[in-house]
Amino acid sequence: MSKALIAKFLDRVVKQGKLSVSFADGETMAFGVPAHGFPEVAIRFTDNRVPRDILLDPRIGAGEAFMDGRLMIEQGDVMALVQLLRANQPWDRGGELRPPSILRKLSNLAGFARQSVNGRIGARRNVSHHYDIGNDLYRLMLDADHMQYSCAYWHRDGMTLEEAQEAKLAHIAAKLALQPGHRVLDIGCGWGGMAIYLARNFDVSVTGITLSREQLALAQSRAADAGVSDDVKFELADYRDLPARGIHYDRIVSVGMFEHVGRPQFPVFFRSAANLLTDDGVMLLHTIGRFGRPGSTDAFTRKYIFPGGYIPALSETLAASEKARLIVSDTETLRLHYAKTLRQWYTRCQQHREAIIAMHDQRFFNMWTFYLAGATAAFESGGMCNYQIQFARSRHALPLTRDYMASAEQDLLSVQTPAL
Repeated sequence: MSKALIAKFLDRVVKQGKLSVSFADGETMAFGVPAHGFPEVAIRFTDNRVPRDILLDPRIGAGEAFMDGRLMIEQGDVMALVQLLRANQPWDRGGELRPPSILRKLSNLAGFARQSVNGRIGARRNVSHHYDIGNDLYRLMLDADHMQYSCAYWHRDGMTLEEAQEAKLAHIAAKLALQPGHRVLDIGCGWGGMAIYLARNFDVSVTGITLSREQLALAQSRAADAGVSDDVKFELADYRDLPARGIHYDRIVSVGMFEHVGRPQFPVFFRSAANLLTDDGVMLLHTIGRFGRPGSTDAFTRKYIFPGGYIPALSETLAASEKARLIVSDTETLRLHYAKTLRQWYTRCQQHREAIIAMHDQRFFNMWTFYLAGATAAFESGGMCNYQIQFARSRHALPLTRDYMASAEQDLLSVQTPAL
């Protein structure tokens, strides 16, 4: 029964490109037809339970079967497989719109609600789950210069990952409209790339906060190597605890952290940010987002990758910020930049396959590449994008036009930041 049902499912989904499936009983079925831009993939199920597991929950069923070696890819790779499936049903496919079914509204809701609260203890545990798995893995995957684990900015063809990540830092820094003497807060500072970049290129002091001990140690080391330890300070801290200190910042930047906040904490995040800014302060928020309305986090991502994580819709992000009387002074949608970034990370992981397996094991490598492949497909064909949202506390805080952004960005790109 499971075999017949999954064959029916694949026949409905795979129209362009070709998928060959070999079942455990030896039968092989083919779906779709060759088409330009769509991969050709061959997979094999090693036991009769794989179709059932995929049907019960396609994302986590396929992911776990691939992790355990029960779903074998014999032509192509996991990136091609996920791309083939997702590209046949792109989010922006047009056509007639219909209301969602009750089943779709309810699916995943219980698990999402349980894990999205993200109180202080839960937030620290969830961050550790993903970021404390070892800096060596991220060194192999990310750009060498800044170790940016977020969407790069591909403003011209032929860029390297290092160049695109430097361009992202310049793009964000230009939107901050920094002035000499400004005090800057970096919420979710990662391995310190943004904070170090700002200190190197502007006469500002930067405080970076993280909940990851692994990130903290490396960020402090990298700041020392860059010679900016006098201007950059990193600490293990929760953003919710900072307003009580009574310190205010001229600028706040947060890159790739808002996805970990959790929907119930959105009002707390923006209220904290508003209370941390000076009266004429500015914040730049860079976050993964959804093209459409609010949704829920899939079971595979919740279980294995980002427990407690949630990708916000633009509508709920802005609605939460409005409660803190923050003015949305600029918004930019990055549509395909993260897909290009993720493909670079995936390629680097494949290049360092043996090293990553030696650090962890084959199952981890399969899990990690499945995650990267799924994320890439979500940004290429699904409903994911990136938003950069600029907030101000005063309508007088920034120039009247956006010209200052382009001018500052060009100046920054003309100066190559030396690698650490």
